[in-house]
Amino acid sequence: MKKIELKDVKPYAAPGHFNMTAMRLQGKEETGASEFWVGLSHFLPGGGAEWGYEDNPLEKVYFVLEGEITVKSKTEEFTLRRNDSIFIGPNEGREIMNKTNFPASMLVIINYP
Repeated sequence: MKKIELKDVKPYAAPGHFNMTAMRLQGKEETGASEFWVGLSHFLPGGGAEWGYEDNPLEKVYFVLEGEITVKSKTEEFTLRRNDSIFIGPNEGREIMNKTNFPASMLVIINYP
């Protein structure tokens, strides 16, 4: 077991993301987790992530802790609120946006290749 305290976690720049802070809580480097990693993302109003992941073979789960996040696929748009989650399959593109005037926080779980 390895405990991680949020005060010790360092933010990193997530490519294609804007007006947000990303932090990796669990993963190979942080705790030795070898099958997946877990991140915490804080999105300011108007923050989000550009279209991407359509060429990424990894599975992703987003779980909203606070606020509201909109996730778009090529054909659908989903609004996630507190305690809602979404699964994004391999090679499935997505766009993320905080369309509200309040910050939003989301756990991100992604498998390793």
